[in-house]
Amino acid sequence: MPRFPYLLACIAAALIARSAVAASEHECLIEARQQIEIRSPVEAIIESVKVRRGDVVTKGQVLVTLESGPERAALALAQTRAAMQGEIKVAEARVDITQKKLRRAEELIKQNFISANARDEAEAEFRLASEELRRTRENQRIAEMEAKRAAEVLALRTIKSPFSGIVVEVMLKPGEFGAITFKDPIMKLVEIDPLNVEVVLPVSLYGRIKPGQRATVMPEPPVGGRYHTVVAVVDRVVDAASGTFGVSLELPNMKHAIPAGVRCRVQFQ
Repeated sequence: MPRFPYLLACIAAALIARSAVAASEHECLIEARQQIEIRSPVEAIIESVKVRRGDVVTKGQVLVTLESGPERAALALAQTRAAMQGEIKVAEARVDITQKKLRRAEELIKQNFISANARDEAEAEFRLASEELRRTRENQRIAEMEAKRAAEVLALRTIKSPFSGIVVEVMLKPGEFGAITFKDPIMKLVEIDPLNVEVVLPVSLYGRIKPGQRATVMPEPPVGGRYHTVVAVVDRVVDAASGTFGVSLELPNMKHAIPAGVRCRVQFQ
């Protein structure tokens, strides 16, 4: 019996602590999920820029094209070579003829109409023709691989969006060199669906906030509103100097109603 009041006290303390966490609000910051700079993978002149600042882009959408005249010509030549079947057909016909000669020679030697040397010559011709056919087919496969390589080289001249997001800045224009150095981006993109909500909490709350826990995010005016989400990440390392740890929440933003960079408050349930 003496333990019963103690257990009740522990349960009550846990409930009070949980309710305190749920009732309290904490400052947070709404950030873009990711922000990247688009650069040219090759040295080339920019042919066209397909988007402008503020445009919404989808994953795989063409952003920039680079001048690609020589690359297109190289691809056309490689594809033509890969499609050529004349040498293979000639080699196949030669194999067919020499094989028939060899069969005829084997029949004649059984009847003692030709010498063994004549039969050996027929066999040698057949083997040479077969080897030539194999070499021709190998060259055909090499030509197909060269066509694929040429297509990959040409693909580098078309820059596509790696994710769905927003164009926040365009730095280079058509006619400018797209890759003087890798430090020169062509444009900047941000992904804002979903958004990341970053929260810094005191270490006293460590263990009470867990991944998957529900929370309500309240952006500051003029955005306003209440948005329900869940905890995505709880840092496993505590900052000893400040006595805090980080928590990240994932906030859906399909209509792009919430801009990145807005301060907010979050309440954990």
